[in-house]
Amino acid sequence: MEMKQIYEILNDVNKEVLGDSVILQEDLGNIVDVGNAIFDNNSFDHYCKSLVDKVGRVVFVNRKYSGRVPSILREGWEFGAVLQKLACELPEAQENESWKLENNQSYDPNIFKAPTVTSHFWNKRTTFEVQMSFAEEQVKSAFTSAEDVMAFISMIYNAIEMRLTIDTDALVMRTINNLVAETVYTDFGANSIAGGSYAKAVNALYLYNQTVESADQLTAATCMESPAFLRFTAALIGMYIDRMAVANTMYNIDGKVRFTPKDLLNVVVLSEFENKLKTNLQSDTFHDELVSLPKHDTVPFFQNPGDYSVSEAGKIYVTTASGHSVTVTGVLAVMFDRDAAMVANMNRRTTAQYNAKGEFTNNFFKQDCGYLNSFQEQAVVFFAA
Repeated sequence: MEMKQIYEILNDVNKEVLGDSVILQEDLGNIVDVGNAIFDNNSFDHYCKSLVDKVGRVVFVNRKYSGRVPSILREGWEFGAVLQKLACELPEAQENESWKLENNQSYDPNIFKAPTVTSHFWNKRTTFEVQMSFAEEQVKSAFTSAEDVMAFISMIYNAIEMRLTIDTDALVMRTINNLVAETVYTDFGANSIAGGSYAKAVNALYLYNQTVESADQLTAATCMESPAFLRFTAALIGMYIDRMAVANTMYNIDGKVRFTPKDLLNVVVLSEFENKLKTNLQSDTFHDELVSLPKHDTVPFFQNPGDYSVSEAGKIYVTTASGHSVTVTGVLAVMFDRDAAMVANMNRRTTAQYNAKGEFTNNFFKQDCGYLNSFQEQAVVFFAA
């Protein structure tokens, strides 16, 4: 074990802490141990100079990763492959003849009026697997107890589970991102999103700038520092929640009559927008609920963190499932009906094969799932561009 004298470093540090000297450039290589991949030539005792240091404690990196994305997981089914969704169109109103009765007139009650029912089908799933080989006998020499061996294997299992969770998170976000991109494309087409705002693709910055003098207008780079803009956008999101709860045809891509109660509404907010709102507004008011966001999930970024600026963390650059090339920048929030974005019928399983010759087991961790969008259901995107 290597031992380094640090009394001289501590004397200098003490002077800095007490203010007796200016701050110095410190060489922390003499203090902090960053570890080695294997034992080196310092791994001997300081008595005989020949006894190899022993492992006194083993720490397994075995932290559970629960994921970071909104939960849009829905129920699954064991048999069959296709998800079918039926919807009934609203019937037309007609004349009530009760108040037009005339003598010797016939009123026919036997006219057949069939309901108009639409049907949509989803029959696509994704699949992938993670492979890991386990060899229990061969690792026993590296540990001093069966408990340590089991802890080592548990660590590997946890790493596999973490990989599956990270992959699933990425797919969930892409399910949401596809809905965002399709929604924006429906309103803007191939046009620049900086030039206006629509019902489903709401450019909060554009709308805010319409309410102020030209000298007070903001840019995408400055708007997040403006309490007035944050207050305006929080109010805008709140208003849309009430609007989407009323039956309408405005907020879904297919133009169907739909409504979304608050308890069936998913709201996903960029964490920087939420934190700016808390810092700039809620800290200055006794009534936080007046400037707070509705119940929501937060994400640090939608597709790629970049430098975590709103322009990068809030950027979605995809070719949608419908084949449209879409770039959306500065996404602040998206709200959608429970049935507009779904992760359904997730099927995780593990298969194993033992190799008797090599005495190891190959494990295949497999996952199938359907990542679904329904354009008949409501979705609204809020962005600053």
